[in-house]
Formats: sequence, structure tokens, C-alpha cells
Amino acid sequence: MKTGYLIDMDGVIYRENQLIPGAVEFVQALSASGTPFLFLTNNSAPTPEDLAVRLKHLGIHGLSARHFYTSALNTADFLSETDPGCTVFVIGEGGLLTALHERKIANDAIRPRYVVVGEGMTTMEKLVKAHECIERGARLLATNPDNWCPVSSEKTRPGAGSTAAFLEASTGRHAYFLGKPNGYMFHRARRKLAEIALSEPEQVVMIGDTMETDIRGAMEAGMQSFLVLSGSTQLEGLGDYVYQPTRVLQTVADLTEEIKTGKASDRLNSPVYGTNGTSAKLGQRHQTDVFALHKPRPRPAMTK
Repeated sequence: MKTGYLIDMDGVIYRENQLIPGAVEFVQALSASGTPFLFLTNNSAPTPEDLAVRLKHLGIHGLSARHFYTSALNTADFLSETDPGCTVFVIGEGGLLTALHERKIANDAIRPRYVVVGEGMTTMEKLVKAHECIERGARLLATNPDNWCPVSSEKTRPGAGSTAAFLEASTGRHAYFLGKPNGYMFHRARRKLAEIALSEPEQVVMIGDTMETDIRGAMEAGMQSFLVLSGSTQLEGLGDYVYQPTRVLQTVADLTEEIKTGKASDRLNSPVYGTNGTSAKLGQRHQTDVFALHKPRPRPAMTK
């Protein structure tokens, strides 16, 4: 059976500026065996070219832009497919701006059809402008639902979800969130994976470290999912969720020999590992956390 892999990056391939042990060998095994794979990230700030360069500096060589699919590309695909010729007011960085430009989606600071929120720091001036655009009829769209994103084991940064939440609160309008776990992200990624493989893989597996986005999205898209414990999820937290991964692995290194030989390893049924000792951040990480069974920090009511 031909299997293709969709692979999250932060927490799966690297943490901060350090590769996860065994990540190089894992990617090399994918390439050497001709296994189709695609890195799938909710980070809308970098371009695919930026990500290829970053992994090269970290020690993973031989990758090109075609190996990456970001929430920025997903947003540009969504708008060009569902509303060609639309205009946007953007809060975001280079990856998002480039993706929209390549799809010939024009920027409009007067009467845009959409306000598009991505990753990156913003200003009150931009938030006020976005608020005004939404009040004049623009629809609110976010590249991904992450309220915050990990920078290190002890540090985080605001995500696109928190900026969108600000505009939801100020305007009373609800945002539509693309990226993982939205099914459109997985639908387009699967199509792109088939283009890389020159045929449709019989099976597609999502490898990720986050239950709310990677694992939930794969489950809802009808894909298998492998959870790695090298990132944001600890083993004892799995019981909080109705949905579960197909397999639980310590790191992607657990798959290397299996990919090389084509034979399933004996680590098939969610082996129990110790935790990796990273500290957890309190509060909702994702806008989708409301569907989990854990007890998130309550958010203030949304009133205009």
C-alpha cells in the first residue's frame, strides 16, 4: 500500500532552532524510499522558500518549496477558488502577502471584501482599520485558529487566533478559520501530495504533535494520524479528547526503520512513553479548544 505523509513542523521536526533527534534520518528515509511527503504548517508568516532555507540551515537538505504547504497558501487557494476577483485588507507578514499576491488577490484598504488575519505582530492603527472595514461589510477570515504559538518550552507568542478574537470582540462578527483542523486545509494538502507523487496515495497519514489541530483535522478528513510526544502534547492529556490518534510515538525517529523497510514496526498500537518534561501553558491554545473535554481558561463574553 502506497502511503503519503503530511507532517507538521514545530514540535515534530524541530523545537526553537534545534532539530528533534532523528528528524534528519526520518526525512532522508522518506526521500530515499520515494515516499511522498508534504510539510503542513499553520504558520502563515514564512513562504515555502523560507521554510526550505530554514530546514537547510538546521541540517535537512534537498527540500524545495514544493515540499511545504502553509495556512497562507491555503487561504490564498480558498479565496481564489470560492471568490475569484475578491479584494482583501491583510494583517499579516510576508508569507501571507506573497501567497495572496501570487493568486492575484489585490489589497484594498478602503472597501475590501475580506479582512484576512495571519500570524505576526500588528498595530492598533491596523486593528482600527480592520475594524472599520468589517463594519463596512468586509468578512473576517483567519489563516489559522492558534491563539498562541510556542517559541520555546517557556515562551510563547500571540497567534492569528488571538488577533481574530480581538476583531470578533470589537465588531461582533464571527471569523472563519482556515488552516488545521479545517477540512479545506487537509483537502488541498492531499491534492498537493498527489501532485508530488504523480498519483493518489492509497493512504495518507498526518504526523503531528497537537491534538486540537493535527489529530482532530486528520480524523475529520478520514485520515490516519500519528501523534508524536516531542512537542506540545503529553501522554497524560490524551484522555481529555473524544477523538484519538491512530498511533502515539515518541518522535518521528520511531518511523524511520519502518519507512526504510516498508514493514510495520512493532510500535503499532500507541506505545506508552514517559513525558518529555516540557511545561504546559494554561489557557486555550486554539479557537477549536472549546470542543475538547479539558477545562480551558474561560474567555470573556463577546459583546460589541
